[in-house]
Amino acid sequence: MQERIILGIDPGTTIMGFGLIKVVGKKMVFLQLNELDLKKYSDHYIKLKLIFERTIELIDSYNPDEIAIEAPFFGKNVQSMLKLGRAQGVAMAAGLSREVPITEYLPKKIKMAITGNGNASKEQVAKMLQSLLGLKTLPKNLDATDGLAAAVCHFYNSGRVNVGKSYSGWDAFVKQNPKKIG
Repeated sequence: MQERIILGIDPGTTIMGFGLIKVVGKKMVFLQLNELDLKKYSDHYIKLKLIFERTIELIDSYNPDEIAIEAPFFGKNVQSMLKLGRAQGVAMAAGLSREVPITEYLPKKIKMAITGNGNASKEQVAKMLQSLLGLKTLPKNLDATDGLAAAVCHFYNSGRVNVGKSYSGWDAFVKQNPKKIG
């Protein structure tokens, strides 16, 4: 029976949430749920370095076959959008450097996959994950469950065509984004 591990990441410059599931056949098995708390750091570049290092650490520890990452949604604040985009980019660079395929999902798509409602609250997503994966307790901050939700969304979308933007490595990223590089 084929097994694969999916790492889900909810990038953030205050808290990066992440979760891991193992897929055995057509079943999901919960592995881990946690967060990287970056609140105590004021230097944005230190935060980016820590996001990169933690993502590499997770990849090296769990050897995920795929990474699912929440894409930043467009907000009103351009500065926070830029910071979120950088956090996502650094997490993606960590995965790409280890040649782990990455798929991005919009928050609405993740919520839709988990709850059936693209406008579900963080709490509704967390409760549904608790039910789906048999989690005993939920974390205080729901960024960790958002990371786990990205992994579960990817599991539900596996095998479907056009799930989101996917990159299998640096070469694929450069080919799909020729105008953004250089």
